[in-house]
Amino acid sequence: MIDQPTSDTASSQDRPASRLNEGLPYPLGATWDGSGVNFAIFSANATKVELCLFDADGKEEIERIALPEFTNEIWHGYLPDARPGTLYGYRVHGPYDPANGHRFNPNKLLIDPYAKQISGELQWDDALFGYTVGHEDGDLSFDERDSAPFMPRCRVIDPAFTWGDTAKPNVPWENTVFYETHVRGFTMRHPSVRESERGTYAAFHQNDVVEYIRSLGVTSVEFMPVHYFLDDNHLLEKGLRNYWGYNTLGFFAPHARYMAGQSIGEFKIMVSRFHKAGLEVILDVVYNHTAEGNEMGPTLSLKGIDNASYYRLMPDNARYYINDTGTGNTLNMSHPCVLQMVTDSLRYWSSEMGVDGFRFDLATILGREPEGFSEGGGFLDACRQDPVLAKVKLIAEPWDCGPGGYQVGNFPPGWMEWNDKFRDISRAFWKGDDEMLGDFAKIFLGSGEQFNRRGRKPASSVNFITAHDGFTLNDLVSYNEKHNEANGEDNRDGHSDNRSWNCGVEGPTEDPAIIDLRYRQMRNLLATLFLSQGTPMLLAGDEFARTQGGSNNAYCQDSEIGWVDWNISEKSAELQEFVRYLIEVRNRHPLLRRNRFFTGEYDESLGAKDVSWLQPGGGEMSTEQWQDGNSRCMGILLDGRTQTSGIRREGVDHSLLIIVNAHHDVVGFKLPEVPQGRHWILQLDTNQTDIEPGETFAFGDEYQVTGRSMLMFELKKPSDKKRK
Repeated sequence: MIDQPTSDTASSQDRPASRLNEGLPYPLGATWDGSGVNFAIFSANATKVELCLFDADGKEEIERIALPEFTNEIWHGYLPDARPGTLYGYRVHGPYDPANGHRFNPNKLLIDPYAKQISGELQWDDALFGYTVGHEDGDLSFDERDSAPFMPRCRVIDPAFTWGDTAKPNVPWENTVFYETHVRGFTMRHPSVRESERGTYAAFHQNDVVEYIRSLGVTSVEFMPVHYFLDDNHLLEKGLRNYWGYNTLGFFAPHARYMAGQSIGEFKIMVSRFHKAGLEVILDVVYNHTAEGNEMGPTLSLKGIDNASYYRLMPDNARYYINDTGTGNTLNMSHPCVLQMVTDSLRYWSSEMGVDGFRFDLATILGREPEGFSEGGGFLDACRQDPVLAKVKLIAEPWDCGPGGYQVGNFPPGWMEWNDKFRDISRAFWKGDDEMLGDFAKIFLGSGEQFNRRGRKPASSVNFITAHDGFTLNDLVSYNEKHNEANGEDNRDGHSDNRSWNCGVEGPTEDPAIIDLRYRQMRNLLATLFLSQGTPMLLAGDEFARTQGGSNNAYCQDSEIGWVDWNISEKSAELQEFVRYLIEVRNRHPLLRRNRFFTGEYDESLGAKDVSWLQPGGGEMSTEQWQDGNSRCMGILLDGRTQTSGIRREGVDHSLLIIVNAHHDVVGFKLPEVPQGRHWILQLDTNQTDIEPGETFAFGDEYQVTGRSMLMFELKKPSDKKRK
């Protein structure tokens, strides 16, 4: 253990000391009550906590105040003279004893974990590290340099905001359609946004921006991380930035680079605009790790406040970190105060900032206890019983890098989960891989073998073809190989198993036949997404064939590679209308968004099965056909007469026939006869660019299904009459 010299501030001796009261241990953070500011911070192992106040421009430390009270491991004090706009940070004293998990160094200015706003950018310097960089003892050495000149500042906020009478949309699970996008990337090239507001929350104050999203038919905008995050130094050295933002430092503060002004009210106005348009706001959140890295990383916040409490450390040597995230450290969600910090953060964003739900990056970690993942883990249980969090949308990315990290389908009731099997199987099926028909049938009906348990519904499966991580939809059908050269890693980064197919030429082409095939493949994948059971998620720009030039890992591309290009072609505009039509079809047919899994079981009282699988001849699929690895065409008959809820009564929905053909050639498909029906009405054919539904076909007609295409027919009932 090392004795700790501490830096001094000369200027604090030149001004009167601030008035100081004991304050309260709750709420944590810096809280303005209209008269003064209460400061409270958790540290179980600190010996002293100093509040550092800065001048208005944040350059000079003007006062250092030891918090006077220590209550239930919370250090606290109240400053009657402090006001919103006050810039501050902390210095925390305690043992520097890495072998026992302690890395206190009061020479390092620290970010308040509960800071509601963080001002300025971090400047990378060796002084940011608790140890002396380059020292022969490595992280066991002790650095005495002051890190304050290189650190951002916390800012006290006034939370007052008038929301008006616009309520949260509260979209039902079964009606939800996610639209994943990036605050900065979505608007950097948008023609309706002023140059000064591009890439900011203020850009979404523009009616054209919000109205466009609403016009697609989606219900919920999922933003990639907006919590305050850092740029990795190695990226900055290469002229790149951490564009995606999965490197959080502040769990309560909106990222400063996305603000056009100085007030966090800018974010609230954005949320209000979305709510007025009937759209939910979902945040992608990173509570699995922080930007402080491992034992060789910087001391910026939690590491210097109470490293042994906040992080999971190796049980046999607390000098080292458990790295289930692949980023160097893992938050210790088993600690009650860490659990409290995360749930406090979620409640803050929901209650104070108006957010409607959260997508959790590497969510397996949030359910990981010392003995491994548990669906009854502390955090998961806390969310389920919390009166605020139980009412918002919770979406898990159900994997991490730790042992037993893949947990798709194993999250408890109340959670949606990203379903990577839907992505992989859909891609492989339409690519034309062998032995995919059976797997495709399962994912098309909501992956019941994964999610049909404990009363969970088909909406639990968040279906996606593409996401921020990987190819865009256009690149998925245009490239066989990744092209990440712009990242400066010689194309070694990013996934190699993309299950993509370039349709004959790598990258852009002028060949009209290949272009037509690529757009048909995109329509096939989009139709699969929106006609399947589950909750669809559309990647922003996929609706008009956005490209990243073959990059499948644009994490550091705050550039035209990562930004949405709004200059779209005529064929891309047609694809855009196709997406609007698909969402309209999904909304029009309750069978496509059922709150009950299809099982294929025969209901004797109704004389029908809820789903039947048909071979091209019109009869049901045989065992031999299912086992034939070359089978690539089938019909999916969804019977609208079958039970739709726990009440045993005949359904009144229109039956639907969906035909998929991943063969390269035409397949003749005999349209089946269905009881209580008159004929079939064509609603969709991905081979047709012009959407003109309504053509009728008799039972027994053979429809020539184009190679690599997908169709949907609606059953016309005898009772269906035209309204006069």
